Amino acid sequence: MLVSQILKAKPSGGVITIKPGSTLADAAAVLAEKRIGAVVVSGDGETVDGILSERDIVRELAKRGTGCMTDTVDAVMTRNVYGCKPDDNADLILQTMTTKRFRHIPVMEGTRMVALISIGDVVAARLSELQLEKDALTGMIMGY
Repeated sequence: MLVSQILKAKPSGGVITIKPGSTLADAAAVLAEKRIGAVVVSGDGETVDGILSERDIVRELAKRGTGCMTDTVDAVMTRNVYGCKPDDNADLILQTMTTKRFRHIPVMEGTRMVALISIGDVVAARLSELQLEKDALTGMIMGY
């Protein structure tokens, strides 16, 4: 399965981004409002400056308390973001996400971000693929 196949199952609507210089409180509000686990930090909505996850915010809260919420996302975000391409193999992406311990990955066409997929998206697509394979094998065995 390819990343492009996963994207077909996702609702279109673009990637939720937040501008550099926004506060952690702003980012937390976006995460809560949109019910998402990470937000891409981007000045133009297409390039990836970084990514900020719930975990990043919780880690800062645990270290420094609520005072960190006025810090900018730039100070906490992950800057070296792994990306993938629509024609990448989803199993390899899943393996990379598991090994590197991150849950979101931007889908890139050149330097332009076209989507964001989560580990949940990849797992759901893989489970669907396995169900189709199971049904096909059952059909062959049972003569359907």
